[in-house]
Amino acid sequence: MTIKNLGRRAVLGLSSIALAAGLLGSSVAMAQDVTIPIIVKDTTSFYWQIVLAGARQAGKDLGVNVPELGAQAETDINGQISILENAVSGNPAAIVISPTERSALGAPITEAAASVPIVGIDSSADSDAFSSFLTTDNVQGGRIAADGLVAAIKAATGKEEGDVALITSVPNAGSLEERRQGFMEQLAAYPGIKLVADKYADGQAATGLNITTDLLTANPNLVGIFASNLIMAQGAGQALAENGAAEKVALIGFDSDEKLVSFLKDGTIDGLVVQDPFRMGYDGIKTALAVSKGETVEKFVDTGANLITTANMDEARSQELLNPKVN
Repeated sequence: MTIKNLGRRAVLGLSSIALAAGLLGSSVAMAQDVTIPIIVKDTTSFYWQIVLAGARQAGKDLGVNVPELGAQAETDINGQISILENAVSGNPAAIVISPTERSALGAPITEAAASVPIVGIDSSADSDAFSSFLTTDNVQGGRIAADGLVAAIKAATGKEEGDVALITSVPNAGSLEERRQGFMEQLAAYPGIKLVADKYADGQAATGLNITTDLLTANPNLVGIFASNLIMAQGAGQALAENGAAEKVALIGFDSDEKLVSFLKDGTIDGLVVQDPFRMGYDGIKTALAVSKGETVEKFVDTGANLITTANMDEARSQELLNPKVN
């Protein structure tokens, strides 16, 4: 009798284990069936590759399928709209997107949000349909850049005086316009600093190089430049290096890659305002998953910005931001 009861308990125990394993397997399968695409501005840019790496890691950690989508240039607005429309047609649990252009993406995002939750990252759009928005406070980033540029000018000349220029990668991109706004507002705190050029480019590093070269020629009293994204900082840094102007003209860039870090090390660039794109991608997917489950999320999340200079670039946090994992 005891043996029979023991056998029955053993069978029941094994059945319970099998059932638990089955349920676990089902939950894993269900998690893997959840699809949340991420749509970035430019899949070829190092900055966006870091964003995608964060999203990819979130997908692994959370058991979510994360298609990595985007055009091959930030200027391909129509391409991103088509990608968004195709993503919606796949009936995902949610979509994470960084709009390429504020006004053009507004209506498509509003329309998409009628079918699927939309989480925005990095840049805004003219839409109130975002379930959540995760970004750097780009106005504050522009202010940080202005303070950093004036500090570099003072370190070189002993004065907070001189002519400066601003180079923006493309017109009407939400994050870039906010950086421009913050930069110009903060410059007002320095009466000796005069903004003599406010230039827009076409998203190409070569154009940033040409604009900077022209600025150096047209403005012999130029003492500083703010290049407000990675591509423009590459072009501006190259121009200063080629013209031997790095000692005369301070340069603050935004974001980082191997080339910009090299410019920072050799003094061509005086500082980089660095975001946390890995966190943006990771938390974007994490937030989108929460929204898809009906959970309450924060409407706006500031993912932070830091000024990295030669003086602090070897600090642990600076190295973490300058050398993110992209695999």
